[in-house]
Amino acid sequence: MTPGQPATPPAPAPASERGHGHHRATPWPEARALAARAGAGARAAADRPPVRVPLGQALGRTLAEPLRALTDLPSFDSSAMDGWAVAGPAPWTVRDESVLAGHAGAAALAPGEAVRIATGARVPAGATAVVRTEHSRTEPGAGPVLLHPLREVVPGQDIRPRGQECATGDALLPAGSLVGPAVLGLAAAAGYDEIAVPARPRVEVLVLGDELLTAGLPHAGLIRDALGPMLGPWLTALGAEVLATRRIGDDAEELYEAVTTSAAELVVTTGGTAAGPVDHVHRVLDKAGATLLVDGVKVRPGHPMLLARLDAGRHLVGLPGNPLAAVSGLLTLAAPLLAALTVPPGGTAPPSPPTPPGEHPAAPLRDGVQGHPHDTRLVPVVRRDGSIVPLRYNGPAMLRGIAAADAMAVVPPGGAEPGQRIELLALPWPTEPPAATATPVSPPAPAQGACST
Repeated sequence: MTPGQPATPPAPAPASERGHGHHRATPWPEARALAARAGAGARAAADRPPVRVPLGQALGRTLAEPLRALTDLPSFDSSAMDGWAVAGPAPWTVRDESVLAGHAGAAALAPGEAVRIATGARVPAGATAVVRTEHSRTEPGAGPVLLHPLREVVPGQDIRPRGQECATGDALLPAGSLVGPAVLGLAAAAGYDEIAVPARPRVEVLVLGDELLTAGLPHAGLIRDALGPMLGPWLTALGAEVLATRRIGDDAEELYEAVTTSAAELVVTTGGTAAGPVDHVHRVLDKAGATLLVDGVKVRPGHPMLLARLDAGRHLVGLPGNPLAAVSGLLTLAAPLLAALTVPPGGTAPPSPPTPPGEHPAAPLRDGVQGHPHDTRLVPVVRRDGSIVPLRYNGPAMLRGIAAADAMAVVPPGGAEPGQRIELLALPWPTEPPAATATPVSPPAPAQGACST
């Protein structure tokens, strides 16, 4: 089976029927497909009415309803150029006043009159055309100043008539349209202060472990929490609304209370997915009556990740506690699930697994990558001159490689040779090649996690 190919999943079983420590690992492509289908099912059960957000918060989201004009555009007859508003045939007598944008309009023009006008200003009643400054000349005299055209004047020229672009109620864009900068400008011009967008899936992050520090240097067997600061922004970049990031010690009762009372559609935990003395996630899922959909994945790092259905609309993704292993779990289970949860109104479910925007499906390796005998490997890489280069720091507890990476390479069981095209998983934010002097790379060393969890 090739990476990314949908597969028929094994029938899920209640957590209590699949004892922790004896789980049946799911091949990596099947795990992603299962996560995508779980998200599609949860989307159908979710009760997330659209929300209205200020224009400044809508960039990158989609319209939850058609964008309809709240006013005519333009909302009044306006000048398209700096020049003169004129009435009737030339020559025109110049009135001693000016019409400026944003100011009260001038009195109606009588035939044979002209008044200076600025771009965007309201055209006075009675005006039949606007004559550009460079297309006219004035003739001072003893009496009123006369204005003469330097070329033919066509009725209506350089006047933007009211409703030229749209009339009140016109449909400007359909629901599901991506909100880019131009859409924000159109919405503002059409009278909007806020627009309706789909509500984002609600996610809560539970960081587990007695050994974690939130500040200061590691000491006395304690380590800094690297996942708490990372997961919330990462999940936000994947389209989630992160309700909270909570830290919970190695306490099964506290974890059970947090999981069963969470208002989130997706609960993400870190650590506790293996079978150690303080690995409580499986026992908590048993007690909560959850159904395990994925209980271990054939991928390195991140083998002991899991996906469970808590109820019809809620899921839990259990990430390993090692930082890069947790990233592997995010890309394998959380990303496809959230992609399926965030399908625009009227859209169709994404393929299984979904391809994130900007993902590069494949690229050739510059250097070979050692593989696991049976499992897929996810390796941080950078792009160089049309090929990809694996980064050295790729052990399950390391973040140095992924912090410098452009993508994660999907290395099939058995490894990959130089020149072989490899599937890439995009990171959910813009990346660009760093300076050459700051990118020491080399093939990954086996001692740094080639076969680790």
